[in-house]
Amino acid sequence: MISRRAGAWVLVAFTIAVGAAAMLSPRIPQPQSYHDFADQRGWLGIHNFGDVASNLLFAVAGAWGLIFLCRKSEHPRFIDPRERLAYVFAFVGLLLTAFGSSYYHLAPDNARLVWDRLPMTLAFMGLVSAMISERLSVPVGFCLLPILLLIGAGSVVWWWHTETAGASDLRFYAAVQVYAVLILPILLLLPPRYSRSLDFVVVFCFYVLAKIFETADRQIFSLDQRMVSGHTLKHLAAGAAGFWILMMLQKRRPILAR
Repeated sequence: MISRRAGAWVLVAFTIAVGAAAMLSPRIPQPQSYHDFADQRGWLGIHNFGDVASNLLFAVAGAWGLIFLCRKSEHPRFIDPRERLAYVFAFVGLLLTAFGSSYYHLAPDNARLVWDRLPMTLAFMGLVSAMISERLSVPVGFCLLPILLLIGAGSVVWWWHTETAGASDLRFYAAVQVYAVLILPILLLLPPRYSRSLDFVVVFCFYVLAKIFETADRQIFSLDQRMVSGHTLKHLAAGAAGFWILMMLQKRRPILAR
C-alpha cells in the first residue's frame, strides 16, 4: 500500500501521461472492417442474434444495481452518501449500454456505433469516480464525477465529429478506455475504506478477458464449430463484471478503523 498523498501524485502523473500520449500520438481512424462481426446469424427475426441477445446481461446487471442503490435500507453501506452517485452512473451506463449496443448490432455502422459507445463511457467514468472517492478522497471523487463523465462523452462526440468531417480520429476515445482500465490497479495500491477490495481485481480481469474475446472474435467462432463468437463472449464477460460490482456492494462492509 502507498499513502493517499503519494497516490494523489501518482494519479496526477498517470493522468498527464495518458493525456499527453493521446495528444502526441497519430490520428487513429475507425476501420470499416470493425462492423464485420463473425456471427451474423439471425434468429426469431432478429439480425445478428448472438451479439444482440448477449446485451441482456448488461440490462439485468444495470437494472438490478439501480434497484439495489435505490433501497433506503442499503444507503448505510456507504460511509459518505455522496459515494453512491458514482455507482448510480455506472449502473445507468450498463443499462443504457444494453439498449445502445443492441441498437448498434442490429445493423452495425458508424452512426449506430455512437449509441453503443456513449453509455459505456458513463459506466467507465462512474466506476473511476467511485474508486477515487473510496481510495483517495470523497470530495475529490465527487467533484471529478461530472468532469470525468463529460470527458468520456466528449471523446465519443469528438470521434463522431471527426468521422463526419472525413478525418476519423479515435485517439481520445481509446485514451479514455485505457485510462479507465489502468487506473483501477493504480488505485488499488491505496488503503481501502471498505472490505472486499480484491473484487476490483476480478472486475479488471473480466474486462481484460472481454478485450481478448473481442480481438479473437473470428478465431473463437471458428474454433467452437460456430456456436458462439468472441464478440458475444465479450458482452457476457463485460456483463459479468457488472454483476461482480453489484455483488461487491451487497457484501462489503466499511473498514472503520485502520
